[in-house]
Amino acid sequence: MELLWHGLVDAARLIARTDPELIRITSLSLAVSLAATALAALAGVPAGVALATGRFAGRTFVQTVTNTGMALPPVVVGLTVTVLLWRTGPLGALGLLYTPSAMVLAQFIVAAPIVAGLTRAGLGSLEADLTQALRVDGAGAVALGRELVRAALPQVLTAIAAGFGRAIAEVGASLMVGGNLLGQTRILTTAITLETSKGEFARAMALGIILLALAFAVNAVLTWLERAATVRNGR
Repeated sequence: MELLWHGLVDAARLIARTDPELIRITSLSLAVSLAATALAALAGVPAGVALATGRFAGRTFVQTVTNTGMALPPVVVGLTVTVLLWRTGPLGALGLLYTPSAMVLAQFIVAAPIVAGLTRAGLGSLEADLTQALRVDGAGAVALGRELVRAALPQVLTAIAAGFGRAIAEVGASLMVGGNLLGQTRILTTAITLETSKGEFARAMALGIILLALAFAVNAVLTWLERAATVRNGR
């Protein structure tokens, strides 16, 4: 209890004095995770639509891969991205390793399957008659997907929120591909890991409280959008 209290006090002090390093770490955390979530939504939502409505060869395999990806170990993602971006790797010439871009890529990989899987589940909860009616009306694949996403928008927003939660909480892959470099790739989760390893538990708690507050704020916005979509859809 005393440790929690000291963490709250330290968090208040860090915020009150607008610690430059804290602002840099928090801003980078938010920027990286939002970018990764946006990419995950751009890839995951169409993938979820395809899995929910498509009838193509290998669909069961793709669905199995997506389900596996929803529980993908971050260290495996970190290792894979590191090998790809290593200077002798296939993408080494891009010079992205130990940069925020590498962390965006790693977080995208862990978040995209979650967005895709939950989007598929959300669309699967819609009335089957809706899909059939749209097809009878002559809706093509793109128009069908657009209308179904609109109808299941609350569930799709929930999927995106879950993807953001996975991205901003990710530490293993971000640490491996970003290097936790001060002023360059240090984000809240990797900073918490560093402070804990140093025995600075109160500061780690303070950073953890700030991370939770940041995640809560973003998810509050997404929840508000989800409620607005629910009301608009008359549910």
